[in-house]
Order: sequence, then C-alpha cells, then structure tokens
Amino acid sequence: MTVSILVVDDEPDVADMFRQRFRREARQGTYVLHFAGSGEEALVRLDEPIRPELLVILSDINMPGMDGLTLLREVKRRWPELPVMMVTAYGDDERRRRANEYGAIEFITKPVDFDHLKAQLTRLPAAQA
Repeated sequence: MTVSILVVDDEPDVADMFRQRFRREARQGTYVLHFAGSGEEALVRLDEPIRPELLVILSDINMPGMDGLTLLREVKRRWPELPVMMVTAYGDDERRRRANEYGAIEFITKPVDFDHLKAQLTRLPAAQA
C-alpha cells in the first residue's frame, strides 16, 4: 500500500533532504512525499484531497507566519484523526509539552534521525492497512 506524507517546513533544503532520505521508499512505492513551505500552504493542500491517502503530517515548529503549533491546533480542529509529528531544532520541554497538549503524536528534534522516523511511520494505523 502506498501512503502520502506531507512535510511542512519553510527551509527549501528540507524537501531535498527528505527526497534523498526517502528515495528508496519512494521508488518502492511505499511513500509519496508532498511539501508545503508554510502552515498556510499546508492548510490549502489539506483542503484538497491528497492522493494516495495521507499517512501523517511532519511539521516544523518555527516558521514565519503560521507556526507549526498553530498549524497543529488547526489540523486537529479540522481533521482530528490525522496524525501530526512536530519537527524542531529546539528540543525544549515547553515546546514538547505544548505539542503533546495540542495533539502531536511525536516530537522529533533536528537533525532528524531518519531510521527512527521511518520506524515510527510504520507504526501508524494507515501504514499497516
């Protein structure tokens, strides 16, 4: 089964890094990566059906405009069952607490441990269907 991942980050090199680290899985048809450069762009993307089925949103916390925590709250308000993982260069306890409080299922500190991330993705319900 192929599922989609929406990566939300304002840094352009993040998309290249994810494409590189998920190259094999993309070729095998496991994941399709989608990207948004802001929280606002992510909401626009989510208003349209993402195909194949969306497995998870991976969102940076620190972004200009709508930050990742605001995006998380809005996603959980509109699509409460959609899993969201927060990614940040700042691993402080306050951000982690707020992300958990708002409904994040995982808090990932940069640099991303892609082996750990891939293991977490396989545990999500849509990945096991």
